[in-house]
Amino acid sequence: MTIQPRKTPIGLDGVPAAETVLSHVDGEKGELIIAGKFVGALAAQTSFEGVTAQLWSLGTATSISEAETRRALAEARMRAFERLPHWLSAADGLSVVDGFRVGVAALRAEHGLTPDAVIVGAMPVIAAALVRRRRGKAPIAPDAENGHAFDTLRMLRGVDPSRAEAAALDAYLVTVSDHGMNASTFATRVVASTAADLFASVTAGYCALTGPLHGGAPEPVLEMLDAIGTPDRIKPWIESALDRGERLMGFGHRIYRVRDPRADVLKRVVEKLGSNMTDLGFAAEVEAYARAALKARKPDRPLDTNVEFFTAILLDALSIPRQAFTPIFATARSAGWTAHAREQQRTGRLLRPNSLYAGERPEA
Repeated sequence: MTIQPRKTPIGLDGVPAAETVLSHVDGEKGELIIAGKFVGALAAQTSFEGVTAQLWSLGTATSISEAETRRALAEARMRAFERLPHWLSAADGLSVVDGFRVGVAALRAEHGLTPDAVIVGAMPVIAAALVRRRRGKAPIAPDAENGHAFDTLRMLRGVDPSRAEAAALDAYLVTVSDHGMNASTFATRVVASTAADLFASVTAGYCALTGPLHGGAPEPVLEMLDAIGTPDRIKPWIESALDRGERLMGFGHRIYRVRDPRADVLKRVVEKLGSNMTDLGFAAEVEAYARAALKARKPDRPLDTNVEFFTAILLDALSIPRQAFTPIFATARSAGWTAHAREQQRTGRLLRPNSLYAGERPEA
C-alpha cells in the first residue's frame, strides 16, 4: 500500500535550522539586519572590507579589524592571480558561470592567510580573468593598494573606475553580503556541519547560487527590459506576460511579504550613480506599472520589487557583463558564506533533517 503523506509543510519553510548572530530577515516587516545593523545604514556607513570584518568577527567569536581584513583580502587577490594559469586552463571552454565554479573548487590553503581570506579575496580575480578571456584579453593583475570594490572593477574593465563607480559597487557588495538562511547559505552550512573545510563548504554555496531561483535572476531583468523596449510597450507587454502566467523578473520574493529593503538601498545607489547603459526613467516606468499590475491581479499576494531589479540596473550601469552577474553576487555573498561556515563549525552540529516517506510500504 502507499503511505499517505501527512499535511506538513515541505521545504523547511519556517523551520529554524541554526541559531545565528550574523543576519536576520523579517519578511513581514521588510527588514534585513546584517551584523546588528539595518542594511540601509550598513551600506551607507561601511565598506565591503568593513562588513566582512564584522561578519568574520561574529562567526569566529574573535575580533577582526577592518584594516586587518583589507590587508588580508589584498594579499589574497595577489596570491590568486599567481594561480590563474592553472584555473583558466581547467576552465577552458566553459562559460563564465561554470568556469567560476571550477576556480572556486580549486582554491586551497595559502601560507599566512586564513581560508576565509583566500576565498573572499580570490573571487573577483577569478571572475575578472574569465570575463576578460572571453573577450580575448589578458587578465589584469590586482593592486594591493586598492580597495576590494575598486580593484574588482579595475580588473574587470582594464581601467580605473571613478570614485562614484567604486562606491556604487562597494554599496552593492555590502548590501548582498548576507541574507539569513537563504539556499546558498544553507547549503554552505550543511557542508560545514559535516566538518568539511571552508573550501568545500563555499563551493557548495556557489553551486546553489547558480540556480535561476536564487542567484541567476538579475540577468533576466535586463532581458525583460530589452524585450519591452519602449514606454508604449510597457502596458501590453506586462499584461500579456501576466495573461500567460509568466513571472515578472525582479518582482516578488519567497520571504518578503512587503518590499525588499535591499531594493530601496540599491535604487538610491543607482540614482546617485546615474547610468550609461539603462534608461532609468524607462526602468522606473516599468517598475511602477509592474507593481500596479501585480497588485491588481493578485491583491492578496504581495509581489513588490525585489533586490534583483535594481541589481541588474546597477551592474549594467557599471559595465559589468551579464554573464558575470552571478560570480559578482558570489564575490559579495562569500563574506556571509565564510562567516556562516565558521559559525556552524563552532556552535552547530551535523544538519540532518527528516523527510516524509510517501512510497510503498512492504507487507509484514
